Amino acid sequence: MKRKMIDNLKIEVLAPAGSPESLEAAVRAGADAVYLGGSAFSARANAKNFSDEELKSAAEYCHARGVKIYLAVNTLLFDDELYKALKFIKYACSLPVDALIVQDTGLIWLLNKCAPNLKLNASTQMSIHTPLGAFALYKYGIKRVVLARELSLKEIKEIHAASPVELEAFVHGALCMSVSGQCYFSAILGSRSGNRGLCAQPCRLPFSVQGGTGNDLSLKDLSMIRRIDELKNAGITSAKIEGRMKRPEYVAAAAHACRLSADKKPLPADLMKNLEAVFSRSGFTTGYLDDKLGRDMFGIRSKEDVAGATSAVFSELHSIYSKEYQKIPVTFTLTIKKDKPVILNAQSGEHTAEISFGDIPQIAQNRAIDDSRCREQLNKTGGTPFFTDNINCEIEDGLSVPISLLNKLRRSALDSLEMSLSKHTPIEFKMCSIPQNGNHVSKKMKLRLRFSDSDLPDIAKKCNLVYIPYNTDISKIKELKSEGFPIALEISRGIFGMENAVKNRLKEAKNAGINDIWAGNIGACELAKQLGFKVHGGFSLNITNSAAVEWYTDFGLTDTELSFELTLSQAGNIGGKLPRGLLLYGRLPLMLTRNCPAANAGGCRNCKTAPFLTDRKGIKFPIQCSGACSEILNSVPLYMADRLGEVKNQDFGVLRFTTETKKEAEKIINMYLTCSNPEDEHTRGLYYRGIL
Repeated sequence: MKRKMIDNLKIEVLAPAGSPESLEAAVRAGADAVYLGGSAFSARANAKNFSDEELKSAAEYCHARGVKIYLAVNTLLFDDELYKALKFIKYACSLPVDALIVQDTGLIWLLNKCAPNLKLNASTQMSIHTPLGAFALYKYGIKRVVLARELSLKEIKEIHAASPVELEAFVHGALCMSVSGQCYFSAILGSRSGNRGLCAQPCRLPFSVQGGTGNDLSLKDLSMIRRIDELKNAGITSAKIEGRMKRPEYVAAAAHACRLSADKKPLPADLMKNLEAVFSRSGFTTGYLDDKLGRDMFGIRSKEDVAGATSAVFSELHSIYSKEYQKIPVTFTLTIKKDKPVILNAQSGEHTAEISFGDIPQIAQNRAIDDSRCREQLNKTGGTPFFTDNINCEIEDGLSVPISLLNKLRRSALDSLEMSLSKHTPIEFKMCSIPQNGNHVSKKMKLRLRFSDSDLPDIAKKCNLVYIPYNTDISKIKELKSEGFPIALEISRGIFGMENAVKNRLKEAKNAGINDIWAGNIGACELAKQLGFKVHGGFSLNITNSAAVEWYTDFGLTDTELSFELTLSQAGNIGGKLPRGLLLYGRLPLMLTRNCPAANAGGCRNCKTAPFLTDRKGIKFPIQCSGACSEILNSVPLYMADRLGEVKNQDFGVLRFTTETKKEAEKIINMYLTCSNPEDEHTRGLYYRGIL
């Protein structure tokens, strides 16, 4: 769709449907579209979700009411799940759904072959937060990008200007502390992966920084409902309400409020008060969109918040969706002629229904049927999704028709029209072959190192590549290269609003002789690729299957790290020719957050030593700044030096140094070169226990 056409459309109100009850509430409250999960592969696995039969009924119900239905298949997939996922999507195409929400690049790669006409919306789990990130996905067939929630309105405008792809943004609901798709906290702590739809929400527990709020990982909910027009003006096509785990009353209240706001109608004070009462965390925030981060954005679900959700509030909100939302215009044409059956034609768009029961009008003995009485009956469309747009009556004089017949004709015509509207043409789907796994055999595994600064031990020269921050002083980069270090640069995983600055720095680095770039998100990969670098993909690309390797091969990566959410066995069986590796040492990054929790202790202090979060058990988690974000690191490092013989079919392993001193890093590198046993407290990560 051309840019001008997108900009002229009214913003879409997109509501969550975690259950059939919530779906009905959303539609009756005025939503233009709903998003929901099916029997598997949904990022809200704990929502009620929809069985296959319920999904079919949902598609028919929505389409009959002019509402679009987006199916979330937005989890990371393992190789042994790809065929099952394709079978499920084939069924969804037969209904059909209007779009698929996806996270896994392997699934995108397959669907571009199996169902090229299926609209794909990139999930917020893909961590898209830069103009080139959105542009790259558009080039690969994505029609809509659900943007990261941490973007400001200004940054959204920049993304909108860079690509004709549709943009979707959250307008109301919960805010994750971490950039979506970059949270591994729940997985590391209990194997329940947010990337697999099973997040245990550890961020809502008491994690604190000294001098902070005491709940320094818990953000207030977002609400931009009153300012929905600002989202549209920034380039947003669809305003998305979060809440597939919420009650139907919440869904109805949020959808109704968004409907009113999108239509530029007044928002009743009672509606907004009840919406806050039914669910909020110490009120709402617009901090990210206004680029005003900090302590004011944090909040918890307090006793007062819970107490506000009374039965009276729920009862009042239930009334919002007690009746059909009359959204679909219908034109009636009624024909009453002597000696011929009465005919009623109902038309909506391209859909038509014509009804006649064979009843012949009689000669009027008293009052003849007239235009006014016919219009009165045909206007009675209450209890249906239709409203009367126009009525044409062709009535010969002096005839009599029972009012009951007119009502019967109207009901039957609307029933038939609703049935016609509910049926859409299936989307063509041809099952394609899935890439073979288990066919990658590596040579001797090399070591790569990653440092958070440029103070490197000499032993690093023995390794394959040494990643240092992209913004390292150019003179220092030249010095390290001249000393024999195999220097490559790491682009920060979070570069919100920084794309041009990063681009300019990388150009300087290229002139200084740097040829290799580590990139941990799609936007950074596209940027480095456009500048002519060899691009080494990072763990945060979340590659968990062989098809994803094929997608990034087509994309143009030189090699890539696989997700550390894989087991060693799963990683060793990933197929494809693209060289790959695993993180083998380091404090695993549990969260990537734009709202640094350490800043709650009095603002950013340009920390010279890593601050830390403390949980309710006294365990400490370091925090380290990187680019426009902070990383929350695990309390103990991953250690695999003594298990290197169990790491199969990996071309390289990465030692990721964060809080270690230069001397500590040197010792650890030696331990990996000699396959030494661990000396300190450590973890094996998920390489043996895996994720659910």
